[in-house]
Amino acid sequence: MKHTFAARTWKEGKWIIAQCVEVDVASHGHSEAEALRNLREALELHFEAPTATVMPKLTQVVAELAA
Repeated sequence: MKHTFAARTWKEGKWIIAQCVEVDVASHGHSEAEALRNLREALELHFEAPTATVMPKLTQVVAELAA
């Protein structure tokens, strides 16, 4: 699914910073184009579905509850 976000850019020292306006995600690059490419990648990673690196161990627990 594609979604369009607004981004603002500015210079900090030798870096160009790109920040998404709608989501608290930012990145940087040596040029505005690089900073925006890096921001796009950061947004894709931000919205990527989480995946477990180690499968959790499932155990059944039986408890007696008072009536």
